[in-house]
Amino acid sequence: MKYRTVLGDTWDIIAKKVYGDEFLADQLMDANRDLINNFVFSEGIEVECPDIENSGTGTGYPEGYPEWRD
Repeated sequence: MKYRTVLGDTWDIIAKKVYGDEFLADQLMDANRDLINNFVFSEGIEVECPDIENSGTGTGYPEGYPEWRD
């Protein structure tokens, strides 16, 4: 799937919109190495959004991440 950016999108905002979890931004960046230097996107850039299997935590946090940090 591809996501077309709107002005002001960042990696974590895109991850939240696409996957419902901003903590999956690192996986988006891995899949889009050619766009890695973008911190704030302009409008109309296509970002590849790979299928990501949920780690089971439902949050995208690393295993052992304290729940109180939510």
